[in-house]
Amino acid sequence: MIKETNSWNPKKYNKHTAFVSQLAMPAVDLLEPKNGEQILDLGCGEGALALEIEKRGAKVIGVDLSEEMVKATGANGIEAYVGTATDLPYSDEFDAIFSNAMLHWVKESRVAVQNIAKALKRGGRFVAELGGEGNAYKLVKAMQEVFENHKEFGTFNNPWHFPSVQEYSDLLNSEGLRVEYIELIPRPTLIDDISNWLDIFANGITKDLTPGQFEIFKLECRDILKEQLYAKESGWSVDYVRLRLKAVKL
Repeated sequence: MIKETNSWNPKKYNKHTAFVSQLAMPAVDLLEPKNGEQILDLGCGEGALALEIEKRGAKVIGVDLSEEMVKATGANGIEAYVGTATDLPYSDEFDAIFSNAMLHWVKESRVAVQNIAKALKRGGRFVAELGGEGNAYKLVKAMQEVFENHKEFGTFNNPWHFPSVQEYSDLLNSEGLRVEYIELIPRPTLIDDISNWLDIFANGITKDLTPGQFEIFKLECRDILKEQLYAKESGWSVDYVRLRLKAVKL
């Protein structure tokens, strides 16, 4: 998973967010990797999905901004490099490009899509799943509210962009990628604890807080969200909405 800061801990990530890869299997099925294909996994994380794609016969190269994640992917036997969606060095190299839970971290969406189109062979497939319009709405609203209540925290900067179907369809088509399938999928997802989620995913928002301020931030987010995202029977969940798509380079 690529993000603006690269302080990812693969062991912690795997322990608390295994659902990120587990719930992406329909996107891997949509990719339909074939024997002998060269596929780029953009935002490969620790390499779980790259391994699944290679099991289906393709050769995978992983790219991720986090050096720690790239090392973890390499330890899984996958060729991987540190890099970003906005600075890919490839041209007409891949039969397909796959990306899961990463592109909503990239504010320069057009540059990323231009690089993806350039890296694909003609007729190559681009399959992705990312946060879509309305994703984690309650969570983002709660985090923003805590910042508004604590002026000493500074400005709330949302590190994500969750596009609509229309916005992303228009973007892909304008860059020579013909959309074959695109859908918003509401997917409320159980997690182990909201504090762990904030530890892992809110770093871009809270990176300038002191340790004490960060604890206050987590406690107040928890208080706000308990009535919205917690159930005694099932525990904590996140109000995810995923944008899943497949496009082909013209």
